[in-house]
Amino acid sequence: MDRTRRRTLETICRAGAVAAPALLLLVTLGARAEPAPPDILRLAPELLDATDAATLGVVPAPGTETHSIFRPGPADDAYAHGVVLVPFRGRLHAQWQSSRRDEDGPDTRVMFAVSDDGEHWSEPRELASTLESGIRTSGGWWTDGQTLVAYINEWPALHGAPRGGRTLFRSSEDGEHWSALQPVRDAAGAPVMGVIEQDPRALPDGRILGAFHEQPGLQVSPWTTPDPLGVNGWRRGRMPRMPSDDPHVSRELEPSWFLRPGDGAVVMVFRDQASSYRKLASVSRDAGRSWSRPVLTGVPDARTKQSAGNLPGGAAFLVGNPRNDRERHPLVLLLSENGWCFDRAWLLRGGGDELPALRFEGRYKRSGYSYPKSVLWNEVLYVAYATNKEDVELTRVPVSGLLAGTHSTACR
Repeated sequence: MDRTRRRTLETICRAGAVAAPALLLLVTLGARAEPAPPDILRLAPELLDATDAATLGVVPAPGTETHSIFRPGPADDAYAHGVVLVPFRGRLHAQWQSSRRDEDGPDTRVMFAVSDDGEHWSEPRELASTLESGIRTSGGWWTDGQTLVAYINEWPALHGAPRGGRTLFRSSEDGEHWSALQPVRDAAGAPVMGVIEQDPRALPDGRILGAFHEQPGLQVSPWTTPDPLGVNGWRRGRMPRMPSDDPHVSRELEPSWFLRPGDGAVVMVFRDQASSYRKLASVSRDAGRSWSRPVLTGVPDARTKQSAGNLPGGAAFLVGNPRNDRERHPLVLLLSENGWCFDRAWLLRGGGDELPALRFEGRYKRSGYSYPKSVLWNEVLYVAYATNKEDVELTRVPVSGLLAGTHSTACR
């Protein structure tokens, strides 16, 4: 493959861009929150309404739409998770992990579907088959505009060893015909012994920034590569981790990131495995080469995977379940003009009557909108997720709709 192709501006700027009592949610967060550096993350006071468990007091942005990518029937795989989107050659591609009944069951495989308009989707096809001893899950996408790369996370059965995996990839020139699976490699040419987080994106200098959860176990670190295809040349960034109660799993997990408007610092946000129900954040001021130790922030989080990025014009966004418990609903987008104080919120999917009933039983199945990942396409932000870990869905919002409304004076 030709690794000298230059990315287009569209590729570089792409933003890669689910009940406990509602009163447990920290809304103002100031008095009860542990101190956090003011240049990390916080919410404007009273941005969210803890008394409204269904919507947290926020409404949809103008133009918000929700569409089904795949809804299983009785004869289909009834478990889905880790949905990720990417535009390629004028079409939108979705991938997700799939199994008949259970999360991470031995029949787990990776599926994909394609759409010309984001509304009407092809039948799912297999992107990576089941593993004879272990499982394969969705790792996300990358493209330089000419070649589409599908990352596949492979988790071999490691009897008596901490759970961990590695990242493989397949590539395609047309999104239909795929190369054989190969390992993603580091700058020394060795396979990266870790599973990739699902939304690598390009920094302003063209390098790709993502994260791997490394062996032994799941120890997260930011990584970058100058390779236009994102399959070689990966280097680990220097980030001191927080102490963890589990020696095999870092407290920080499943990150996403955005550029902070103004100073251009990179802010990486993490799920907190220690169940603080707040996001963790780390900052890099040298384009991902070194990072501050992650700290607790003032943004609530249901201890789940998230999505972050920048809209055209620079505004930073966070997509997730901003609750102070483990319920993965509603699904909300938070928006900030300065990248540290989030003063606008939009409802993507609500709880309560809007949340569909779970239709199929299975291990670790739960109600809610799980593991959102986002991407910009044609001035619209697309957010993909699994509803109840069975329906593959997306919600899309025009950028113009997200930028509507007023700012809180508390962030000025």
